[in-house]
This record gives sequence, structure tokens and C-alpha cells, in this order.
Amino acid sequence: MTETLIWTVVALIVVGVYLSWTAGRLDRLHARIDAARAALDAQLLRRASVTQELATSGILDPAASLVLYEAAHAARQAQEDQREVAESELSQALRAVFGEPEQVEVVRAAPGGDETANELAAAVRRVPMARRFHNDAVRAARALRRHRTVRWFRLAGHAPFPLAFEMDDEPPVALADRPA
Repeated sequence: MTETLIWTVVALIVVGVYLSWTAGRLDRLHARIDAARAALDAQLLRRASVTQELATSGILDPAASLVLYEAAHAARQAQEDQREVAESELSQALRAVFGEPEQVEVVRAAPGGDETANELAAAVRRVPMARRFHNDAVRAARALRRHRTVRWFRLAGHAPFPLAFEMDDEPPVALADRPA
């Protein structure tokens, strides 16, 4: 009787340690998602800000300036449920304006344009990386949350199911190939 009780206590302790370790791992993944989302938001904001700055600088022709300004403004003002669409539209506007290297050279030729072009190039290259880090963290958390143990014991608590950030983040070729 005593031996059975000891083995039962040991088994309960092992199960408790495993559940605690899994809950801690899930909590760390959720913290990683939050940090990656903050980094992604910062990169998206930086890209929109640099785009708006360039659009209002007077360097570009009026049509290109208007297209970039409206797309960047929409991306900055978008509600959370429309953010992916607005950011994708900004990517498309950047590709439309900077699809050819000549437009980048026009920006670089203007006073202070080299710095602006380099800043925009860096911003459009960092967005896909930040999105990839965020989506990788989401994928890892989703995989762990699908395990039966996590569901049965409700180890995720009341945390919302993590969602990936899906958007068109393809940078313009003329900007992506330039050194920053």
C-alpha cells in the first residue's frame, strides 16, 4: 500500500513538472510573439514614415508623390482588421513607383536624396524579416497549442489564439538591390 502511494505521488509530481514546463514554454512563446509583433509594428511604421517623408519632399513627380502619400497614410491610419490590406497596398505602391532604377536615381540625385533612398531601402528590406520572425513565433505557438495536453489542461489560459500577419511585403527590385 505504501509503495503504491509513493509511486502515485512520484507520477503526479512528474506530470505536474511536465505541465508546468509546458505552460512556461507556451508563456515564453506568447511573450516572443508580443515582442516580434512590436518589432514588426515598428518596422511597418518606419517604412510608412519614410515613404510619407519622401512623398512630401517634392523630389518625386506629383502623381508618384500622391500615390505614395495616400498609401503610407492609409497604412499608418488603418484599423487592426484592415492593417494587412493597407500594408500590402503600400508595398504595391512602392513597387509601382520604384519599379525602375531610374526613379531611385532621381531620388538619389536630389539634395539629401541619397540618405533618404538608403533609409527607404533599409526600411523595405526590414519589413519582410520582421514579419518572418513574427510568423515563425506564431507558428511555434500554434503547434504547441494544438497538442492534446495543452488543450485538455487548458495550459494556454485565456490567451487568444495567435494569428500570423499576412501581407504582400515584396520590396521594389530597384530598392532591394541597393546597399543601405
